Amino acid sequence: MSKPVPEGKYATLPNGYRIHYLDEGQGPVVVFLHGSGSGACGYSNFKGNYPALVKAGYRVILPDLIGYGYSDKPADVEYPLSFFIECVKQTLDAIGVSKYTLIGNSLGGAIALGFALAHPQNVEKLVLMAPGGVEDQPDYFKMPGMAVMKEIFMSAEPVTPARLRYFMENALVYDKAHIDDELVAERHALMLTQNPQVVKTMVVPNMTSRLPEIQCPALGFWGINEKMMPETGILKLAKGVPNLRMITVPNCGHWVMVEHREMFNRAVIDFLKND
Repeated sequence: MSKPVPEGKYATLPNGYRIHYLDEGQGPVVVFLHGSGSGACGYSNFKGNYPALVKAGYRVILPDLIGYGYSDKPADVEYPLSFFIECVKQTLDAIGVSKYTLIGNSLGGAIALGFALAHPQNVEKLVLMAPGGVEDQPDYFKMPGMAVMKEIFMSAEPVTPARLRYFMENALVYDKAHIDDELVAERHALMLTQNPQVVKTMVVPNMTSRLPEIQCPALGFWGINEKMMPETGILKLAKGVPNLRMITVPNCGHWVMVEHREMFNRAVIDFLKND
C-alpha cells in the first residue's frame, strides 16, 4: 500500500518514543515545525517551502511532531507544550545537530518560542507564522476558525474528506483554491492514523511575559485574514521579541507559507542569509 506522504528517517529518543523526520540538503540547519491540525505532518505543511531552502544551500529537517504523521502517537500520555519541546530537542540531539533556525506555524510556532526559551544556546534564528503561545487558551476559542474546527471534529459525524476540506477551506486559508484534492487526500489518510489524545490534552501556555528573553534574530508573518489566532498576537510578538521583524500579509489566512509561498520563501531565505 502506498504511503500518503514521503517516508524518511526515524529517531528513537531517550524518552522511548520514535520520531519520523525528513532530512534534506547540506549547509546551515533549518528545522520546520508544523501545526496541530488533523492530519498535519512536516511534509504536508511545508512541501512548497523546504525545497527552496535546500536549493538555497540549507540542510532542512522536517520532523513529524509526537502524535502526528509517521511519528509515535501514544494514547497513555498528556500533550503539554513541554512534551512537544522535549521530543523535538531529543530528535535534533539524536540527529547530531546543535545549532539551528526554527521555523514554526501555529502549534509549531508555539513550540519554537518555548524551545528558544528553554534552549537558547541551540537556536540561531526564529521564523514564526501566526504562532500559538501568546494568548490565554479561552481567547483562541472565540475565533471563527476554531468554531469551524469544533463543528467538524467534535461532532459525532465521521470526518470525511469532504468535511476535512470544508474545515481547511473555511478555517485555514483566505483563497480556497489553495486546498487541492492531493492535500485533502494526504491529510485525511494521516488523520485516520491519529488518536484523539493529542487534541484532548494539548496545553499551550501564554508565554507573552517571557518574550523579551528571546534575544536571537526573528522574523514573523501574520495573515490579515487570519481566522484561528487573535490579531492581538501581532503586537505582542512585535513588541515582545526584541529582534523580531513582523510582516503582515494581505489576502492571507493561517497558512502564509501555502497561500503566499514564493514571497514567504524569498523572505525567509533573505532573512537566513542577511540578518
